[in-house]
Amino acid sequence: MLPKYLEERIGVLYQRYSQLQAKLSDPEVIKDIQLYSKLNKEFKELEPAYEAYTKYMKIQKEMEEARELLKSKEFEELAREELKRLEKEEEELEKEIKKLLVPTDERDTKNVILEIRAGVGGEEAALFAADLLNMYQKYAEEKGWKFSILTAQKTGLGGYKEVIALIEGKNAYSMLKYESGVHRVQRVPKTEAGGRIHTSTATVAVLPEADETEVEIDQKDLRIETFRASGAGGQYVNTTESAVRITHIPTGIVVSCQDERSQFQNKLKAMKILYARLKDYYERQKEEQIAKERREQVGMGERSEKIRTYNFPQNRITDHRINYTSYRLQEILEGKLDEIISALIEYEVEEKLKAVLQQA
Repeated sequence: MLPKYLEERIGVLYQRYSQLQAKLSDPEVIKDIQLYSKLNKEFKELEPAYEAYTKYMKIQKEMEEARELLKSKEFEELAREELKRLEKEEEELEKEIKKLLVPTDERDTKNVILEIRAGVGGEEAALFAADLLNMYQKYAEEKGWKFSILTAQKTGLGGYKEVIALIEGKNAYSMLKYESGVHRVQRVPKTEAGGRIHTSTATVAVLPEADETEVEIDQKDLRIETFRASGAGGQYVNTTESAVRITHIPTGIVVSCQDERSQFQNKLKAMKILYARLKDYYERQKEEQIAKERREQVGMGERSEKIRTYNFPQNRITDHRINYTSYRLQEILEGKLDEIISALIEYEVEEKLKAVLQQA
């Protein structure tokens, strides 16, 4: 059952929705296009809260009826089963209501620019970066999201020094934003014959996709250079200057792209990455002014923060931010990330809720 203070808060939203419903039917309001538009926007925003609390009240009534039936020997077993089902529904609905009571992140609906870089550990770190890329690609497939690699620097053994991908799909950022940080692997390296366990790292950055309307770039602030692509690529490599390097002079951010044969296509990809990095850069500058808020949000930690350990000998994965441990490492590496991401979301909602109530 919801704590009283939460039920009161969702009740206020429920009442406001009902009031707006009546106002939007008022002929005087309908005549005022600007007022009608404003109220209708608020009405739609409150709809999920109204529906969730309506379901919650219905479940409470059904649970009360089931408890009454428990007193009857004839229906006791049936009532017990019904109560068990309703309690499970109530628990899930409580989680949903808590999410509705905390401030939303306008970036949650965005597509994602995913950046993975090999850290400490040489070739083994590059191979681990490839494992992480595979994990996120399979997770995207499970969610029905589109996954495409924008640029990649491969190593000879199939690893990645750096790989950047675009993930397009409903609420992609809301699910993947918790993945930013240092990921650590403990295993016997594939590159060694010995049986010693090594520790390597890879860094992950999850950026919401940005466009020209969100980040203003003065073309005079860009230095665009072309060069010949290097690495695997067949007969087209090193024959034309198709690779592109873009430097944003004010911030010093540099983006290179050489995967496509066309200079134009490489430039488009590079600009997509640059927009996302600049948006992230400016947002992080703002966030420095509200450091306290950032510390309260589990998903918004520093990029240098070690967030997760993948221990192969024990088939164990541990998320250090929420003390979450699972012994389903291989399944998670196959893209079964829902359980761990759900735990992170739940933790962040609780932390945000505490902050909201402290301000109330």
